[in-house]
Amino acid sequence: MAQTLEYLSRQNNTLGSIRGIVHTMKTLSAINAAPYEQAARSIKAYHRTILQGFATFAHRSGGIALDTEDVREQLLVVFGSDHGLCGSYNEILAEKVASHCQDQTGPQTGPQTGPPPRLLCIGAQMNDALRDQGLAPEAVLLPPASAEGIGRLAGDIVTRLARLGHGQALHRLGVTLAFTRRGEHGLREPVTRRLLPLQPSLLQRERRWHSRSLPDYSMSADALLASLIRSHIFASVFRASAEAMVTENAARLALMQQAEQSVDERLEEVQAEMRSVRQTEITNELMDVIIGHLE
Repeated sequence: MAQTLEYLSRQNNTLGSIRGIVHTMKTLSAINAAPYEQAARSIKAYHRTILQGFATFAHRSGGIALDTEDVREQLLVVFGSDHGLCGSYNEILAEKVASHCQDQTGPQTGPQTGPPPRLLCIGAQMNDALRDQGLAPEAVLLPPASAEGIGRLAGDIVTRLARLGHGQALHRLGVTLAFTRRGEHGLREPVTRRLLPLQPSLLQRERRWHSRSLPDYSMSADALLASLIRSHIFASVFRASAEAMVTENAARLALMQQAEQSVDERLEEVQAEMRSVRQTEITNELMDVIIGHLE
């Protein structure tokens, strides 16, 4: 009986330590998500300015018809996690990516048909999930360790896209971003979003300008368009990375909340068993004293 009580005491101490770790992880997940959420809101506002720039350029230049039929390279950028303890976060997105790759190479007609896209992966855990789906990324990048690191990652990806496109990003390179975004009612959903070639609507002239002041620009049209495209790519990649970090921490927070509840329930069971064992020991000792006194 004493050995059982000793075992229960050790188990109670172990569960208490585990609960402390889980609680710390839950707190860190909640704290870490806030800066990434702020970064996502900030880049969204910046991106709106870039889209207004496209509208200004299209109105002033009369609109541009983009040729999207001659895409020779397809690149899929997948934003995942570098750490675990976030449930099936990476696996769900990897399944979405595998389905997207299957659609790209399936028996269909149109400009999407062709060789499978090249994969650029962010996060070691995401790399493992993709390989489980039979996909092999060409490169694995580190996700940002803080909100300040999102700009570093976005700049690195933009540089890689520029090298891959050989200066012909509009006509030679197709880029899709795959990440997990926040959905309704606190849910998360994996999405794939086409980045390049540009959506034709970006460079279509509006029939009527929304202001009495007509838009104009003084720099060369080619330089302005190139700057707008690069800024659009940077903002899109930045936002996808920020959304991925927000949802990763949200997934880890939800998992830690479930773990904390399970640990609490198990602690209650162990402590109840300990009280029962102690009471039994006390009762047995009292009976031994009483019997010894009677003898």
